[in-house]
Amino acid sequence: DPEDTSEELTEVVCLESDLQDGQMMEVEVGQHSVLLTRSEGQYSAIGNQCTHYGAPLSKGVISGNTVRCPWHGACFNVHTGDLEEFPGMDCLPCHKVKIQNSKVYVTVNTKVSRQNVMVYYLSVSVGAASLICAETLRQENFGGRIIMVTRDDLLPYDKTRLSKVMNVENDSILLRRMEFFQQYDIEVWLRKEVMSVDTDKKKVTFDDGSVESYDQLLISTGCRAKGLDVPGMKLKNVLMLETPEDARQIHKACLGCNVVLVGTSFVGMEIASYLIDKSSSITVIGSSELPYQNTLGREVGKVTMTVRKKERFFLSSVSLSFPFLLKVKEVVLKSGYVIPADVLIVGIGECNAYFFLSACISCLQYMRTNVPSVYCGGDLATFPLAMAKNQLVNIGHWQMAQAHARIAALNMLDKPTELSSVPFYWTVLLGKTIRYAGGLTHTCTNDEVIAAASLNYDPAVSAVAERFAAGKIITKKEAEYVKSFHLWIILVILLVFTLTPSGHKISYYRFN
Repeated sequence: DPEDTSEELTEVVCLESDLQDGQMMEVEVGQHSVLLTRSEGQYSAIGNQCTHYGAPLSKGVISGNTVRCPWHGACFNVHTGDLEEFPGMDCLPCHKVKIQNSKVYVTVNTKVSRQNVMVYYLSVSVGAASLICAETLRQENFGGRIIMVTRDDLLPYDKTRLSKVMNVENDSILLRRMEFFQQYDIEVWLRKEVMSVDTDKKKVTFDDGSVESYDQLLISTGCRAKGLDVPGMKLKNVLMLETPEDARQIHKACLGCNVVLVGTSFVGMEIASYLIDKSSSITVIGSSELPYQNTLGREVGKVTMTVRKKERFFLSSVSLSFPFLLKVKEVVLKSGYVIPADVLIVGIGECNAYFFLSACISCLQYMRTNVPSVYCGGDLATFPLAMAKNQLVNIGHWQMAQAHARIAALNMLDKPTELSSVPFYWTVLLGKTIRYAGGLTHTCTNDEVIAAASLNYDPAVSAVAERFAAGKIITKKEAEYVKSFHLWIILVILLVFTLTPSGHKISYYRFN
């Protein structure tokens, strides 16, 4: 048998004939979960847990030398463990494989649970995009100064969790701790706001009067929550979600209360789902006929309306107002319908986070702006989407922000690289997971499928995303009659959803 060492553990995991090319399975070596794959006759072994949220990759989709996560679409190289598509921060550990006497042996290092992490220029904001940009620069052996600047008082954190687990502690959502930034010599300036950028002189001015020069600049400020254009938005029981402190405040304020929530897309619906068993009642008000209609489309909205619990949903309300003295006590629709409210939560969308930016920034090829040495990424960026034949789109989502940043960093280093990522969304509604790949942001011709969605049916959407990433066209006819990866593809264009209604009651109001 292959030799063992004090730091290594080797075990037989299967026979050489157990896997064919293009197949994978989970095996265990000691206490380690390992993904064993076979590609072009070669066995490989990497960690089985996605570095984003720990999904078992063995339940994902393998295509060539890549495995795609079933939950959120992250991709890893099956031979090296390298992270090839976001979301996620780290690579996977890569384990030794040996074939002897028709048996497959895998050796894991018992003292290392992960491969070394990836590890500038000036970056405005310290969100997901800025962090990935800085890490990619260090990974590519850039040895110069890197500065990340934000007006926030927290290191980069996982903002997607705020609407899903609202009673959250800051430490539990940090993407990297201060030791990481010190180890890789990345400066992080907290509580420092950008006031202006002089692109001719390549200088940034901050709120404390200080000025910093740059060689290359990444603007990834993200967005802030948009308020309602009605009186009373400043009252103490009118809340919006932007920060971990906001999330904790919403959690505390809504316990046992009558909650009115304005907004029916990702944030609004996730907050409603989180509060369903914590508040006395939840009423959701939306501007569209259906939840998610403006982001994921009408058909996804129709399905979500069948997942019913104790919320009330109000559709198509023309306008709303709320009488108040010191705090909101009720919300009045234009129809005259009165909704009692102990707490009003507003989640109707986003607007630019910094006043020095008046609109989204349009990016050219390589995430460059039309200003030399200035790049943009994240919610603020309008960019050419490869799967949409390079039509300019704006996609405010975590995975795309990370992809933007990696492309920007490589091109800052004069390594021309185009963005080829497939948009991959996810959300949770009353314990059910919705996955969505592709987009409704671009046109569709010749009966081509442009998006796929599923509800509690992994890894169907990952399989479709992998085909999109490979540049393959899925026709309506193929989607109707062909099984892909041994699973029925669930397609928005065909309205094919698998869902058993739970019978809970939902009402829904709409307003303009």
